Amino acid sequence: VQLQASGGGLVQTGGSLRLSCAASGRTASNNGMAWFRQVTGKEREFVAGISWNGGSSTYADSVKGRFTISREYAATTVYLQMNNLKPEDTAVYYCAVSRRAFASRRMADFGSWGQGTLVTVSS
Repeated sequence: VQLQASGGGLVQTGGSLRLSCAASGRTASNNGMAWFRQVTGKEREFVAGISWNGGSSTYADSVKGRFTISREYAATTVYLQMNNLKPEDTAVYYCAVSRRAFASRRMADFGSWGQGTLVTVSS
């Protein structure tokens, strides 16, 4: 599976961005998908995950209530709507496809990764 993430950029504190990730190649329509993020020098961390049909989702506590992950039923494009952004949200955001159908936050469940898109939130 090839993943193409887009939508990153520079935004002020309190602003919004919407990330998109399109999967191609072997279908990801029956797989959960997720967003992770990574700051240089730190470990990659989970942000949000969604099930294959969009029916269930899970979030990191740090983004709950501000970020929303979505996908259409069995679609291969996943979105991350990010509102009320904070400087600590600055990172490279990666989308990933899970080996499982449900929404997961375990990095070990994910076998395909995109190239990342940079989000910078200025204070």
